Amino acid sequence: MSTAGAGARTPLLLLPGLLCDEALWRHQIDALSDCADCLVPDLRSQDSVAAMARAALDLAPDRFALAGLSMGGCVAFEVLRQASARVTRLALIDTKARPDTPDETRRRRGLLALAEKGRFKGVTPRLLPLLIDEARLDDAALTDEIIAMAARIGRDGFLNQQRAIMGRPDSRPTLAAIDCPTLILCGRQDALTPIADHQQMAAGIPHKSSKTAATSRPWSGRRPSPPRCGIG
Repeated sequence: MSTAGAGARTPLLLLPGLLCDEALWRHQIDALSDCADCLVPDLRSQDSVAAMARAALDLAPDRFALAGLSMGGCVAFEVLRQASARVTRLALIDTKARPDTPDETRRRRGLLALAEKGRFKGVTPRLLPLLIDEARLDDAALTDEIIAMAARIGRDGFLNQQRAIMGRPDSRPTLAAIDCPTLILCGRQDALTPIADHQQMAAGIPHKSSKTAATSRPWSGRRPSPPRCGIG
């Protein structure tokens, strides 16, 4: 559990993805420090998105802006199901509302089986091309940080997170109920959560409240542009 910032700034709940922790949001926390009080829950010990959402809600104040990346986006949908009236703004980043396909579920079960046998390797260099822009693969500071995050989550955290993802409900019915300003952001070359999934999410959210944008890759590793402090 972590908080950053204080005072009258907008509370912003940031939900990390699979094998990620607060370090995922480091640049965003720094860039938004003049207008957002950022909170990042620890999502290692819960094995369902419902439990993850409860942990996030326990950390948050009565009203807050919400952003989730990948697994964090799945948890964001559950936060909306449990307490939509508390969410003032929403960002869904490199995520999906639909459940896994049978092939995706089989891959996850295979990874679970390996980890349960003690063969958990976290994020290896072979996996990095799926996660970051090709131009950043030689950026040791970025790749080392990604690998270090996975090591901090560890085998048990990975097992919990994969089980939570596999057991998540279909969030497509939740889309039509979203009535707060919403940003849907994805990597243009993202192979894990492609643009088509994000376009489908945007189509399901009332047009008056949603906006879709695409960037280069889910893990560009770049610092964000200076914020306009319009998240309140």
